Amino acid sequence: MSLRSSLTRLAIAGAAGALATAAAVTPAAASGDRGDDPGAARHDDGAHETWSHHGSHEHEQTGPYKGVVTASTLLLRSAPNRGGQVIRTAHRGDVVSIFCKTAGQNIQGNPLWYLLTDGTWAWGAARYIDNIGPAPRWC
Repeated sequence: MSLRSSLTRLAIAGAAGALATAAAVTPAAASGDRGDDPGAARHDDGAHETWSHHGSHEHEQTGPYKGVVTASTLLLRSAPNRGGQVIRTAHRGDVVSIFCKTAGQNIQGNPLWYLLTDGTWAWGAARYIDNIGPAPRWC
């Protein structure tokens, strides 16, 4: 295999990785379920989430979703993990607008992260945001 062929393959793999990363942090205008199973619905009681199977789709709220910050200072990031760049902060008692939720880095037993839309788009660990009303849809 030539050096040129190896470099081309490496460039393609890098581009594919960049696209996958961008897709993971870009909000989607999709339906409320994750698409894993068109008949499955996710239920959230605030502390636990479970899957149940339904023969037809239930009407799901599409927003706006709200939450209240429970941490003294919550760092809001560019990605749903602690490695993401800090974009801004929120403080205990702040009411935030939530666009959607996704699985990310597990924070004290909670792998969910919320994409917040207050001024700038930023990810906040769901561990430190209590839902006001229904749980947000999946991104």
